[in-house]
Amino acid sequence: MRYEGNIFRPPSEAYSLLVQVTVGCTHNKCTFCSMYKDKQFHIRKLEEVLEDLDWARKHYRQVRRIFLCDGDALALKNTKLRPILEYIRDNFPECERVTSYARVSDILHKSEEDLKELWDLGLTMLYIGAESGSDAVLTAICKGESRREIIDGVRKAQDCGFMISVTFISGLAGKAGWEDHAVQTATMINEMEPDYVGLLTLMIDPEVPIAEEIRTGRLELLSPEEVVAETLLMLENIDVKRPCVFRSNHASNYLSLAGTLPGDRDRLIGILREAMEDQGMLKDERFRAL
Repeated sequence: MRYEGNIFRPPSEAYSLLVQVTVGCTHNKCTFCSMYKDKQFHIRKLEEVLEDLDWARKHYRQVRRIFLCDGDALALKNTKLRPILEYIRDNFPECERVTSYARVSDILHKSEEDLKELWDLGLTMLYIGAESGSDAVLTAICKGESRREIIDGVRKAQDCGFMISVTFISGLAGKAGWEDHAVQTATMINEMEPDYVGLLTLMIDPEVPIAEEIRTGRLELLSPEEVVAETLLMLENIDVKRPCVFRSNHASNYLSLAGTLPGDRDRLIGILREAMEDQGMLKDERFRAL
């Protein structure tokens, strides 16, 4: 397999075959993000992607999952994605699912017919970085997408059959905006009801733009205890009607949480309240990582 630059994938794709179909991110302007800074977005040649898949077929007996890299493979037109997905379908019959990152702008630009075609060809799950449900936060971090667009994009993909995993970031609004960030994120989750929610905690690469905001005092980071309070407020305001798998067990998190909402909501709230009383439950800063 050939890769250009650093490769990223969701934690749940740890055992997936990673196939780079695009290089970099079409947006690449989020102020907190250090991913894909080592490369300029471009589309890999189809023959190179198929050669990599052919190499994998010859070397791996079982490929259960395939993740299409880089930051937003869904930016490709269906004419580019179709032959890749067809090759996977025809040559990896044991493959249970194909997944990718997606920006909601890519979803909204595609017709329902295009999305349904991709789902029919085996691309059945998308990972979306929403980061926050607050328009104020989304504007501050230069997300390039609004709350309404994110909700509409998620719901459109769901209506076309896709399973959706949405990621949010604790602490992203700092001390001044944590309550708005928590409540607006909760109400966004309520409105779109994704299949999975992943909650990370902000960690800062010194080279990203948001680091300068922190150095100059424009953004004041939350303490571990304040991150717990923010997560608690968010969970207290989540009221989904259908099952939503909730995970806050990333290496960046101070406290590991896992459950399925709404059934486990009260249990998770209880853990958070206990952690606010017993700070020994929180992960030491030395053991956090991206």
